[in-house]
Amino acid sequence: MQPNELRQKLHGVISFPCTPFKKDLSLDLDGLRKNLRALLKHPICAVVAPAGTGEIHCLSPVEHLAVLQTTVEEVNGKVPVLTAAGINPPIAADIAKQSAAAGADGILAFPPYYPSMEDDGIVAYYQGIAGATSLGMIIYSRDWFNPSPALVEKLAQQIPNLIAWKDGQADIRRYQMIRQHVGDRLHWIGGAGDDMVPAYYSMGIRTYTSSIANVAPKLSLRLHELASAGYAAELTRLMHELVVPLYALRAKRKGYEVSAMKTMMDLAGLAGGPVRPPLVDLRADEIKALQTTIEKWRPWL
Repeated sequence: MQPNELRQKLHGVISFPCTPFKKDLSLDLDGLRKNLRALLKHPICAVVAPAGTGEIHCLSPVEHLAVLQTTVEEVNGKVPVLTAAGINPPIAADIAKQSAAAGADGILAFPPYYPSMEDDGIVAYYQGIAGATSLGMIIYSRDWFNPSPALVEKLAQQIPNLIAWKDGQADIRRYQMIRQHVGDRLHWIGGAGDDMVPAYYSMGIRTYTSSIANVAPKLSLRLHELASAGYAAELTRLMHELVVPLYALRAKRKGYEVSAMKTMMDLAGLAGGPVRPPLVDLRADEIKALQTTIEKWRPWL
């Protein structure tokens, strides 16, 4: 898929599937297939696997490839499939190359492990990932990487196949400044969470990345529809009743943004399984609380 073709398809809800593990923490690829089949019954616009929600940080390159290949096979061209790459220049380039060969349609570039680099070093890092394939690339602004509008403009100018920007920090003021500075050279994606949909869409964004889509893609799509149409009352109700309480649980401990979603998947009859270290699973009392919470979600499952 050509970069501009990919860009044109990224409108609506982008799903970030969890990577299911068995009890011994080995990959559960059959479970992944089951999850993807349930997901693809709904009109999401793209899938990114594996990425942060898919615990890319604890997968080997071989496992990364297995997850991607399984996803490509199950999606079978219905929507674009992207995958994440990062850590350092050689690893990111190798992952990008093997992903392109496996049928990925695009690359989501994570920041490098080494933090707080000079702008020239940042540009060189992302140029290395983008230059490893002809695929379209999205830069994911997360963790320590919170660039200035001028740096984003420089990246857009010097990386031809950079097609989009995914915000992961929920700093709406900064994101608005970046968008105003760079304009429509890039496609802008809301990527800090389903709970940020009202804020993102109020500034004109119409694409967001959803972890809730792992459990209730119907709800993710409804949030997109309501926010796009400006139906504030129903959107606010769904936020207060369903989304914000889940995000409050996710915020209780580091890594719970993955652990909570995998537990919900298990409760909903999908394949979640445990998380791998350094993430930790939910405690027994938290699982019990989530069992009560998910009953409110039943109409959306």
